[in-house]
Amino acid sequence: MRYSHLLFDLDGTITDPKIGITTCVQYALDSFGIHETDLDRLEPFIGPPLKNSFMDFYGFGEEQAQRAVEKYRERFSAVGLYENELYPGMDLLLRDLKEAGILLAIASSKPTVFVEKILDHFGIRTYFQVVVGSELSGARVEKEEVVKEALAQLLERPEDRKTTAMIGDRKFDILGGKRLGLHQIGVAYGYAQPGELEEAGAEIIVATVAQLRQVLLGE
Repeated sequence: MRYSHLLFDLDGTITDPKIGITTCVQYALDSFGIHETDLDRLEPFIGPPLKNSFMDFYGFGEEQAQRAVEKYRERFSAVGLYENELYPGMDLLLRDLKEAGILLAIASSKPTVFVEKILDHFGIRTYFQVVVGSELSGARVEKEEVVKEALAQLLERPEDRKTTAMIGDRKFDILGGKRLGLHQIGVAYGYAQPGELEEAGAEIIVATVAQLRQVLLGE
């Protein structure tokens, strides 16, 4: 179909943030006396809100999890956000989508201040009409809240939802888009667990950036 508006997740969809995120989680855990040497074990932190992940994966209480997030950001704000890379072909896809007249937005659970810095770092900020993330205060971290705000800023008419898609690599992206009446495109090259995107009921699943291009531009 012809899409008029597209909302992109950032981590695991536009960029591969594994090194930056997992080493910052490692840094935070170290401060609590938890020494995780296998960064692969920390991949589930890529995507969902950080505070929730510290609680879900390491049994932290709410206050402890908040302190872990603060330790994470201590390293991430200085180093971790740049330990990141664009997926091959993504910059050209974003350029061509904009040139095709499709309006683009970022809808990320990462704090907006970090999202903006990453987009600027890779020289792709200009492709996005709207950039929405969470707040450093902890507000608006759930993906549905982020998508809702992005839609409020991006769409001029309610009926535009019929030609709008949410694109992301985790179930949170798919479910957030679905609950708000959007099409959903899951990217399997990111950090979803096996079967995660299928279980979430993604309308379309692609395995590569090239396949995503085919879906979005018909090329």
